Amino acid sequence: MAGTVVITRPAAQAGALAARIAATGRDVALLPLLEIAPLADPAPLKAVLAGLAGYAMVAFVSPNAIDAAFAHLTGWPDGVTLAVLGEGSRAALAAHGITPANATIVSPADTAHSDSEHLLQTLDLAALRGRRVLIVRGEQGRELMADGLRAAGAEVTVVAAYRRTVPALTPALADQLRGLLARPNDWIITSSEALRGLVGLLEQLGQHDGAGADITKYVVMMQQQHLIIPHARIAETANNLGFTRLTLTGSGDERLLAALQSHP
Repeated sequence: MAGTVVITRPAAQAGALAARIAATGRDVALLPLLEIAPLADPAPLKAVLAGLAGYAMVAFVSPNAIDAAFAHLTGWPDGVTLAVLGEGSRAALAAHGITPANATIVSPADTAHSDSEHLLQTLDLAALRGRRVLIVRGEQGRELMADGLRAAGAEVTVVAAYRRTVPALTPALADQLRGLLARPNDWIITSSEALRGLVGLLEQLGQHDGAGADITKYVVMMQQQHLIIPHARIAETANNLGFTRLTLTGSGDERLLAALQSHP
């Protein structure tokens, strides 16, 4: 019998994928490894969004960035290009009424690689020289996109739209982790930060349960699980953390589902 499919996305992005996986007959467990919260002070975000019409392009780094920004928007200004990294972000835009029918949306040409590097390769950087570009992201994030755009001569503003935190190790979460590690399962990991957070939680769990060599026992158990990963950058993080049972799918829920159905 196939194991459980563990979805580690933030709760707001997990429901649709969970329903599609359950429809295939697989058991699904939701284990959000990042909690998405509003900013303590949204005033700087609101101020930047009020001037959207002055930007040539706005880049959103994730569906969470889109949802957090559109909570303060009533529409999208004409002539402002939107840049996103993957299919999940295109779906998030569509949920807010923004589609290729009414806006210019740019994403990596190679849909199997939905990351900042491939977005920069897809963009017409020469056309952005001397023009204003906005990047909407979490409070912490990679600087690669901003650095690449600035190197091309764009005038870049970066604004935070939400906060990401690893959940606290509550008794309920500890019990869920122990249960999931007790048998082989398929874990969908869509964030390097989430995977690092998971390892940290498992180290805390080991410290709670034992001492000495036992501290790492849950990390070792996790390293024996099968990870399904959409991006090469996350796979690199997984390898660095000692994970070897990896399936790299490329971006989008369709590829994640196909990988699950082909994995024995």
